[in-house]
Amino acid sequence: MQGVTLKSRATAFACAAGALVFILSLVLGQGQATDILGIGRSLIVAILCGTMSWASARQAVVAAASAIDRATERLVAAAHGDLQSPVPPEIVAELPDLSVAMTSLFSQVRTNLDHVQTLALFDQVTGLANRTSFCRQVERLLAERDEVASAALFFIDLDGFKGVNDTLGHAAGDQLLARVAGRLREVVMAQVSAGISDAVIGRLAGDEFTMFFPQLPGRESAIRIARAIQFALSERFDLGSQHIELGASIGIACYPDHGDTLSALLRSADIAMYHAKHEGRNRAEMFTAELALEAADRAELERDLLLALQRDEFILEFQPQVEATSGRIVTAEALIRWAHPERDMVMAGFFVPVAEESGAIVALGDWVMGRVCETAARWSKADIGQRIAVNISSRELSQADFFLRLRHAMAAHQTPPQMLELEISESLAMEMDSRVLGQLKALRDEGVRIAIDDFGTGYSNLSRLKELPVDRVKIDRSLVRDIAISAEARTICSAVVGLIQGLGMEVVVEGVESEAQMEMLRVIGCTLFQGYHFARPMSEQDYLSRFAVSPLGQRRTV
Repeated sequence: MQGVTLKSRATAFACAAGALVFILSLVLGQGQATDILGIGRSLIVAILCGTMSWASARQAVVAAASAIDRATERLVAAAHGDLQSPVPPEIVAELPDLSVAMTSLFSQVRTNLDHVQTLALFDQVTGLANRTSFCRQVERLLAERDEVASAALFFIDLDGFKGVNDTLGHAAGDQLLARVAGRLREVVMAQVSAGISDAVIGRLAGDEFTMFFPQLPGRESAIRIARAIQFALSERFDLGSQHIELGASIGIACYPDHGDTLSALLRSADIAMYHAKHEGRNRAEMFTAELALEAADRAELERDLLLALQRDEFILEFQPQVEATSGRIVTAEALIRWAHPERDMVMAGFFVPVAEESGAIVALGDWVMGRVCETAARWSKADIGQRIAVNISSRELSQADFFLRLRHAMAAHQTPPQMLELEISESLAMEMDSRVLGQLKALRDEGVRIAIDDFGTGYSNLSRLKELPVDRVKIDRSLVRDIAISAEARTICSAVVGLIQGLGMEVVVEGVESEAQMEMLRVIGCTLFQGYHFARPMSEQDYLSRFAVSPLGQRRTV
């Protein structure tokens, strides 16, 4: 009951004991209970009994009350953050069970708080500072640093890590990330031993790491550290029986030349790292003003791409695939072009990579697919017996609803499946999961042709190739470029063609630019060709006026 203390309870107990003795005295001394003197004696005995009861209980009650009061005070202090002070000795002596419970509770709360702080500040896979912790530490160092000395931030992106995750699994990937973190720590320790300042190492996300040195003699030191990082990460990683070769693309930004805030330094280092990747990976690049301009141009290009989709500035051009023995056109490859209002016609190689990295490739791919389905439907109605081939990017296939959108476009335009051919890059074909393979097989069963594009530029698994739902394989131009002048090129090309044909697939040779190349390829056994020797990509109207032929051999226009 609120407001009732142990002392008041002791007093009530003493009064109750005295009252009980008084009543018993009256009952036992019935003969004397009627006179005033007998009642007085009973009352005196009751008062003495109550006083003795109160005195005997008071000592224990006072000690327990004091211990409880101290326990209350200690719990209030803990509620305000004091989890380190010990439990008062009064509680230990008078209330040992409560003392043990409080000590255990404070210890568990301290452990939980430490664990929460660790989760909030450190990456669980590598033990390095996470993004939040790294940014806090670097911002503090920037605020406290000596204005005379230089500082450098390194943005490190692992080359080839995705392949490890895909082939060996995420557990092996996490183990590899932990090894990478260990080697980065070794690099920092070596720099400290050489008289360079200590560094903050962080894992921003995925396979991206950062490193900040608050005190460096100059840019030359930053370049040397980048080389040390590359050397450390280029050595082989042994994960059990697996031997992993990695590299790193590194961007370097120096304070204050490349930014006087953490966000500016991160942006500059990221731009430099991006340039390192595009220059061939496994290299380090220092940020420059020219790179900043390129990044600005890239950002502007991304914005223009989205506007171009809204303004319908894209067009399709078509290039024929020719059957050399008969001269018949069997397929027209649809190639996207950008009719930019302020530039010449922009080729796909210029803007498609940007679209893939920015995510605009999904909307761009939907536009291409819709236009191809509409065109193929018109050609079918006009009795033009040529399929239309279209390239599918990895970003598009990664969308869970890609095949649903493709079928919707086909249904909307009533496109016959046999009028379409989907081209998938060699590297993408080797990495497709069972879901994508099942969808491709279903389309192929309905009549859509499936082709592997740019064969010979990646690392094909022939046992995997024979399991794919593929009708045709397009050999990349790099394999046939020197075929007319090089015996080695002829040997390689002949072997590749023999393997593909041996698996029961058609071979299409891309990049044929001369009669000599075509004749050599015909000797090898190739019959289907595509390249400038036959025709350059052209508008639909020009293509139809030149190559649209009905099954009866009469030239047709749409």
